[in-house]
This record gives sequence, C-alpha cells and structure tokens, in this order.
Amino acid sequence: MSTLDIYDPAQCCATGACSPDADDELAQFASSLEWLKQCGVAVSRYNLGHQPGAFAQNTMVKGTLEKDGIACLPLVIADGKIVSKGRYPTRGELGQQLGVAEQAGCAPAAPGAKRCCG
Repeated sequence: MSTLDIYDPAQCCATGACSPDADDELAQFASSLEWLKQCGVAVSRYNLGHQPGAFAQNTMVKGTLEKDGIACLPLVIADGKIVSKGRYPTRGELGQQLGVAEQAGCAPAAPGAKRCCG
C-alpha cells in the first residue's frame, strides 16, 4: 500500500473552509486526498499548529525545516520520498507519484449517491 504524508503549516483546519477567505487550493487538495484514500493510499496529515511533535519526530521533516525553514511547508512525502515543498501538488501530480491514474475507478461517489455495495 502506498503512503502519503502531508506536513501542513499552522492553520485552523485542513480544508481552509473555516476561514472567511476560503482557499480553493486547500479544498481541491482535500478532495484529492479523499480520492487517494478511495484508491487505497494511506494518507496522514499533520498540522504544525496542532501536532508539532509529528514534525520534530520525523527526521526527514525536521532536517528539511532546519535547512529550508518554514517556507518548505506544506511538505508532501510519498512512500518516504519528498515529492513537494512549499505548495500543494495537483491531483494529477499526486496520482503520478503514487501510481494512481486520475481515471481510476476509485473516485468517491457523488454526495448523496448510493453505492450498490453499501
């Protein structure tokens, strides 16, 4: 199973929806993460403001922060390799890094849609 770890800068929430200036990029990224989960990718997300220990305990993240500073956040790690620093990758970029095609039949169902298998 592929893994994706996201180390976000300090923010109130992962989607940005709670801000009066909601960030479309964060909402699209959150949607991409849900898609990857549906495709079997193990996704973990850490927020500097809420989970600073996760940043200190990961030597790769800690070293990158020491070298590049806070500007490296968000830091995206796929299968133990840094794939993006300082920005949120697109769905296509994430899929390419993890070997998941955007056309894969694992996209989540539309809100309110019923699935045959529950």
